[in-house]
Amino acid sequence: MAIKIEHLNYVYSAGTAFERHALKEINLEIPDGQFIGVIGHTGSGKSTLIQHLNGLLQATSGEVYYNGENIYGEGYDRKQLRSRVGLVFQYPEHQLFETDVFTDVCFGPKNLGLPAEEVEARAYEALKLVGLKEKYYKSSPFELSGGQKRRVAIAGILAMNPEVLILDEPTAGLDPKGRDDILDQVKMLHEERGITVLLVSHSMEDIARYVERIIVMNRGQVMFDDTPREVFHHYRELEEVGLAAPQVTYLMHGLQEAGWDIATDATTVEEAADAIRRFLK
Repeated sequence: MAIKIEHLNYVYSAGTAFERHALKEINLEIPDGQFIGVIGHTGSGKSTLIQHLNGLLQATSGEVYYNGENIYGEGYDRKQLRSRVGLVFQYPEHQLFETDVFTDVCFGPKNLGLPAEEVEARAYEALKLVGLKEKYYKSSPFELSGGQKRRVAIAGILAMNPEVLILDEPTAGLDPKGRDDILDQVKMLHEERGITVLLVSHSMEDIARYVERIIVMNRGQVMFDDTPREVFHHYRELEEVGLAAPQVTYLMHGLQEAGWDIATDATTVEEAADAIRRFLK
């Protein structure tokens, strides 16, 4: 079991007039190798939750375990934890600061105390994995496009050989091709390297297409935790908390309401097309 969360609570500005309970009694298990989507409206607690997974935030109460060890235990090495559980923030500019792309990607493994040859080898491998062309390696990261910056930020985490990769809105502001490129690369990494992936996203289409499990956050609590098919079955309840289902969910329900004898549990375009073809035959 990679990550286990028990009775996790987090309070912002505790003891002041601005006190706010961001997380309430969270209990979750995240096994090795899963591809998980985390969704919720703004202020639901999803970003606060993921920042507990590598110790960036410390719980007000409750415990977080990584590979069986309590990360709040005395003497626990959280720096080492962050090399194993990598977090890519929504805005890559927050993680890019070196003069050129290659040096930036070298920063993480260099801080692990690795030999220079291994640091550079890891940086080259990570940049190739995310599909960034070599002609950009000596460019300033701040001269890159939004999609390229995200690739560099992901490469910087991958260069530390993490076991868990957490992505906070990695496709925000990207065009459809850029979005697909980034998520296809993440899917490839998940499949080829067995990395556990947590994807925070507002795009229900992306969530339905890539993940095998969805955690829905609402008002600091876990509202649903199940497969995409089961979670999107509750699309009316999701709407009540400011979320939605993929467009195909509404299409299939509309067809059924129009008199079609058709299943409504499709979550992707491919599944919907198959269901419609079966009906028409």
